[in-house]
Amino acid sequence: MFREVVTQLLARLMKHDLIDLHRVAQDGTRIRASAGAASFRSGETLERLMLSARAHLVEVTRAATDPALTARHAATMARVAQDRLARLKHALAELPDVAAIKKKSGAKDATPRVSTTDPDARVMKMPDGGFRPAGNVQLATTTDTARAIVGVRVTNRGSDQGQATPMLEQIEARTGVRPTELLVDGGYPSHDAIDQATAAGVTLYAPVPKPRSKASEPPDSPIDPHLPKPSDSDAVAAWRVRMGTDDAKQIYKERAATAETVNADAKAHRGMAATALAASPR
Repeated sequence: MFREVVTQLLARLMKHDLIDLHRVAQDGTRIRASAGAASFRSGETLERLMLSARAHLVEVTRAATDPALTARHAATMARVAQDRLARLKHALAELPDVAAIKKKSGAKDATPRVSTTDPDARVMKMPDGGFRPAGNVQLATTTDTARAIVGVRVTNRGSDQGQATPMLEQIEARTGVRPTELLVDGGYPSHDAIDQATAAGVTLYAPVPKPRSKASEPPDSPIDPHLPKPSDSDAVAAWRVRMGTDDAKQIYKERAATAETVNADAKAHRGMAATALAASPR
């Protein structure tokens, strides 16, 4: 329903030429999920809870025949039992994904745990430095005067890396128009993302990270991050050179003035920060 409303609204705006999709800025923000830290359970515990939930559902189904219960009460009991069983099944299905993330990150505690309240939630580092169950809300905003949100995506990945490509695909699927320029911060541009954007005809604007000095080089050795490296693809090399130009730096300033302000407005005035979020990917 929400997707349809957003798509219909954008269609109206586009029909009257009120938004320009040529240049879009993307930003992510983490929103607290509707799950507590204590709801995260290991696979062994989830299996034990699953057996208990199945036994409980059998009891509830049997109790539904008790003439002392009203039909409404019996239906409510069955619905609650079925919902708990479904969430436990979902939690078990999410375990491999969590295990893969832990393995990749090299976490000290390698035991994967999933929330029985919100199986899609993941523990993420929040803006205040703490770690809590959350979802990563990605918003794409036009950089014109309309500052219209043209893409909304919720993911349970704590990192913004890899989020540019699916957002571009969503915008095109929703509007029929593919942006030709995308502005993102330094957390987004993996080399794969730059290659994919370039192949799709999209120019990516993102800061080039400062190179790490080698042990053999003096600490103050000047290394120009905008010079292509031998291992760079053509797209990555072009990105490095582009971001060293005054034109690119001027264009990139539009990201903070649009995507960041829209996210801040949603948190401060639209209730997004106070809303517990089910972090299922969309």
